[in-house]
Amino acid sequence: MSEHEFDVLVIGAGPGGYVAAIRAAQLGLRTACVERTPTLGGTCLNVGCIPSKALLHTSEEYAHAKTKLARHGVKVSGVELDLDAMMAHKDKVVGALTKGVAGLLENNDVTHLQGHARLTGPGTVAIEGPEPRTVTAGAVVIATGSVSAPLPGVDVDEERIVTSTGALALPEVPARMAVIGAGYIGLEMGSVWSRLGAKVTVIEFLDRVLPGMDSEVATQLHRLLRRQKIAFKLGSKVTGAERTNEGVRLSMEPVAGGDSTTLDVDVVLVAVGRRPNTEGLGLDDLGIALDGQGRIEVNERFETSVPGVYAIGDVIAGPMLAHKAEEEGIAVAEIIAGGSGHVNHATIPGVVYTAPEVATVGQTEEALDDAGVEYTVGRFPFAANGRARAMSVTDGFVKVLADAETDRVLGVHIVGHDAGTLIAEAVTIMEFGGSAEDIARTCHAHPSLNEAVKEAALAVAGRAIHV
Repeated sequence: MSEHEFDVLVIGAGPGGYVAAIRAAQLGLRTACVERTPTLGGTCLNVGCIPSKALLHTSEEYAHAKTKLARHGVKVSGVELDLDAMMAHKDKVVGALTKGVAGLLENNDVTHLQGHARLTGPGTVAIEGPEPRTVTAGAVVIATGSVSAPLPGVDVDEERIVTSTGALALPEVPARMAVIGAGYIGLEMGSVWSRLGAKVTVIEFLDRVLPGMDSEVATQLHRLLRRQKIAFKLGSKVTGAERTNEGVRLSMEPVAGGDSTTLDVDVVLVAVGRRPNTEGLGLDDLGIALDGQGRIEVNERFETSVPGVYAIGDVIAGPMLAHKAEEEGIAVAEIIAGGSGHVNHATIPGVVYTAPEVATVGQTEEALDDAGVEYTVGRFPFAANGRARAMSVTDGFVKVLADAETDRVLGVHIVGHDAGTLIAEAVTIMEFGGSAEDIARTCHAHPSLNEAVKEAALAVAGRAIHV
């Protein structure tokens, strides 16, 4: 690779891209990272994971102060929302972290190039931007992420009809808000604005929330969000959106057939999924193969159909999650450096940051049933956990699925407070091929929420103690 300007050129500075670049540099490779936007961090850091979690946390604190502190003997009066301050906090967090990514690249001797990158040949990339140039690299890694998927008949203007980007920056709390899509993004952002005072209605094409997740967990979260006054219209298809003087009028019809109805709201959030961001990269010119969903096809080494060109993250198959992209970024850098990087996609957790949270890893009961796998289920409710009682966070449960013959953990599903943290134990045990018995015989601190995971593992063998 010495004849090239760089050993590795990474296109995209999101979680997958900047991590790949840093790891490549750590391994001694001359590395550059190209990003078309002025700030680093990609969608996740700028208009996704991080700002949404800032708003989720702050809105939950606001709701907690208004409605829940009194039960703990803390009386608060005159609680008011300062939306400008909330947004300023979000922006401050994002600003600090984007600067942090720039510092990480600099500290690891990664060359940062700003502009839009286009592959013009194997190992050759033209960059259009403040300083146009063409660079060469022994290996090129495409890590350009994803963009919000459009919905026919609903034209986004990021003012009244918004994607997640616009939903993170509304200038005021809408009185009425419609969320199209009951997946991760829709439920999280719907929760934010519902807590802040909006009347939120979630519209979902399917007859359930969180498609693809364990149905028992999804049903439980659906019930809890309804208790929080979020309305749902499941099995409904949005056929159009009309701007009115007051806001937006949505047209809907039942998926199963029936009369069309309308819903008048102030703001509509379109959250029907995301699609790979591959336009303008020159993939067609190079003959890089895409699958039926527009994702770049790669082999187990993340290599595309063109030698020397790799792809990771949202542009390839698999869940569109920042931590999945990060793991692939590390793996591809190690592969390019001659190592044996690997990602176990069966142990990538998924988290929905509602209140309570939902976290999952591995197989669902539905998937195991479809595959004809014999398994045993252990469940434990947070209502029987001492720490949860003390904190008044008793909604939800932990469910452990284990192979009926070997006891190997096949999946863990949690709906409850801080589920996104609790799932890490399950990921670890599954990564090492551990059993429910391994969790059950591991000492867990008391009193802690983690004890619910242990009790669910004990329940696999019918040995739960505290229920």
